Amino acid sequence: MFIELIQQILNGLVVGSVYTLIALGLTVIFGILGIAHFAHGSVAMFGGYLTHALMQRMGVNILLAMVPAMLVGALLGMLIERLAYRPVRAGPPINAFIVALGLTMVIEKLNLLLFGVDQVVLPTPFGRTLEWGEWAMPELRIYVFVIAVLLVLALTLFMHRTWMGASIRAVAQNRSAAVLMGVNVNRVSSIVFALSSALGVAAGVLIGALFAIAPGVSGGLVIKGFAVLILGGLGSIPGAIVGGLILGVSEALAAGFVSSAYKDVISFVIMIAVLLLRPEGLMRRKT
Repeated sequence: MFIELIQQILNGLVVGSVYTLIALGLTVIFGILGIAHFAHGSVAMFGGYLTHALMQRMGVNILLAMVPAMLVGALLGMLIERLAYRPVRAGPPINAFIVALGLTMVIEKLNLLLFGVDQVVLPTPFGRTLEWGEWAMPELRIYVFVIAVLLVLALTLFMHRTWMGASIRAVAQNRSAAVLMGVNVNRVSSIVFALSSALGVAAGVLIGALFAIAPGVSGGLVIKGFAVLILGGLGSIPGAIVGGLILGVSEALAAGFVSSAYKDVISFVIMIAVLLLRPEGLMRRKT
């Protein structure tokens, strides 16, 4: 029982680290620009499919294909911000909401047009299973966790050790004051979408390696991402990290000790419970 419990917690931390990447992308956009970017899951699926296509065309492994896919994702994010969200930024919030829904359908159809309707699993060279006594862990899951942690650390360093990161935090805390201090809000918005989309692509690649990517998966990813957002606190980067890990572990425990059929219900239950008991989330963003 104890061995099984630890095994499920370790599995949950791996999946939770991927949820964290999804949630961080949503968090930086919502916390800084106040936009609920529902198309984020579709961008993640685009990245997974693009990485698979690069692996097939260029004959490279998943790690080498992931880097250019993240760069393409960043450019796509900047394009989305410039053409779709910036024109409605000064309008009522409902305008950005409608744009987000429309973008979701557009990117979903783009994925179908470019990559087809097939479910795809990204092949990796990490097929071994490592064993320590009674515990066992697929090598792939360790690499997924390490990559997710490195990306979270890179984002944290960027936000706290660079001039652009300081500008982003300034806009998040007080947009008007940031403008008076000379911060270019348009440039900040563009960089925020680039960071968010690159993280989304990375999450799509890791999901494609762990499970599979397929048309329609993006909706579930966005729901889990927003569940993590609400759990951790809207706009809080530390909250997104903690919330992602809690959701991943909760799902793993539910799948291991109840039934995998209830796994996806967990995110809804957590989201509703947190909204009822602690609407500000576990780690509300400092203002």
